[in-house]
Amino acid sequence: MKVLGVSGSPIKNSNTDRALKHALESTGLETEFVKLADYSIAACKACLGCVKTNRCVIEDDGILLAEKARAADALIIAGFTPYSSLDSRTKAFIERLYPLRHTHGYMAGKPGGAIITCAVPGDNDMLPPACDYGVNAIKFYMMEEGMDFVGEVRVKGNVPCIKCGHGDDCAMSGITMLYGREATVASVGVGAFEEQPESVAAAVELGRNIARTLQAK
Repeated sequence: MKVLGVSGSPIKNSNTDRALKHALESTGLETEFVKLADYSIAACKACLGCVKTNRCVIEDDGILLAEKARAADALIIAGFTPYSSLDSRTKAFIERLYPLRHTHGYMAGKPGGAIITCAVPGDNDMLPPACDYGVNAIKFYMMEEGMDFVGEVRVKGNVPCIKCGHGDDCAMSGITMLYGREATVASVGVGAFEEQPESVAAAVELGRNIARTLQAK
């Protein structure tokens, strides 16, 4: 049995990547890690040219990635939430799995999970529920394809303003928007997946749920 993990984060060895790898390792099964930034993948054109062939008409790496998903026994999709929605690479990947749906439903019945890294604090009612939006984009894809959604991981991410060099003096700083007028780069700090016990435990549980579900089939 093989589990495919796909990360939409463009940052090298990001929190998203590391959370995904932790979940994959926790399955105890054969796994493959895919970083979408290493591939060229366009968004779906909604042309329906894939209906008869179950293959996209766009000749790029989206075809290869769809075949990887089709061949895998389980799928974990990991992304992040710029502007409080699922990132474009991860969304494009999900859209390009559409050819697998027609007639055969190649993804149906497979266990799957979501990992979302989000900089928006979940306890602030004045801000968009960005993590919910990210998780649901993946969860609802899997539900619509007849997959077995077995869990999610939420990781506290870092607003880019922490690293841009102007986080404490920019009028548009996301630091004060997210954490209050008195917040600074130093007071917020750079968060790491490994320093978040709940997220680490959730990644382990997701991996184990994937394995249990596959082994029960």
